[in-house]
Amino acid sequence: MKGERVDIGIIGGTGIYDSGLLESSKEIKIFTPYGRPSDFITVGLFRGKSVAFIPRHGKGHQIPPHIINFRANIWSFKQLGVTRIIAPAAVGSLREELKPGDIVIPDQFIDRTQGRASSFYDGGQVCHVSTADPFCPELSEIAFEAGRELSLPVHKGGTCVVVQGPRFSTRAESKLFRSWGADIINMTIVPECVLAREAEICYAPLATITDYDVWKKRLVSVDGIVRILKENVDKTRKLLEVMMRRIPEKRECFCKDALKEAIL
Repeated sequence: MKGERVDIGIIGGTGIYDSGLLESSKEIKIFTPYGRPSDFITVGLFRGKSVAFIPRHGKGHQIPPHIINFRANIWSFKQLGVTRIIAPAAVGSLREELKPGDIVIPDQFIDRTQGRASSFYDGGQVCHVSTADPFCPELSEIAFEAGRELSLPVHKGGTCVVVQGPRFSTRAESKLFRSWGADIINMTIVPECVLAREAEICYAPLATITDYDVWKKRLVSVDGIVRILKENVDKTRKLLEVMMRRIPEKRECFCKDALKEAIL
């Protein structure tokens, strides 16, 4: 890791397992106080920006959502100097108007996970970081405008309910989440975004819709999801390319100062 400093981190979600985006790339093995990250970190150039990439589930999708070492992944990026994280993630839709193949830039989450290590502050210091607005507004706006520039089916805002996994929802759960006002459902955005906030790293999810969950009285199949995933990967890559061009050097958001009034 010596001498490596990067600006932007990309956490590859389901369907995005390699860093084929990067030029002059090399893999780096990072040791963390929290154990092993999901995989080697790949560092390289993407549209002139220094970028670090890690596949959230490991190469080949070997790590299920409830076993991901989120702390090790975020800690690794922090050690490399990453100040912004773009996080593609596969999601299910809880709204008729949010269709498979669409992209959502959510602005809220509801946490339904259990037992996940969701803080770097386990003792010695107590940190109550604010997640009133859990995703970086600056980076999210850049993502949305990039999608519009490409004429992609992109939606600004929305609430993501994050479930434990690895199982899919029951019909009763899916209908309940809809009644709460949730728009999409996912298994990994939490605690990933919370840990990024504690690390004072900007974080914006790119939620790519693969299915309608089960509220529409149809089963969610892995085969169906994989088919939509393949279609979504090309959209995500194009979106990332435009985002790189639009991201400014200086951060103007509150993410960079998240710990100022958070530590007791």
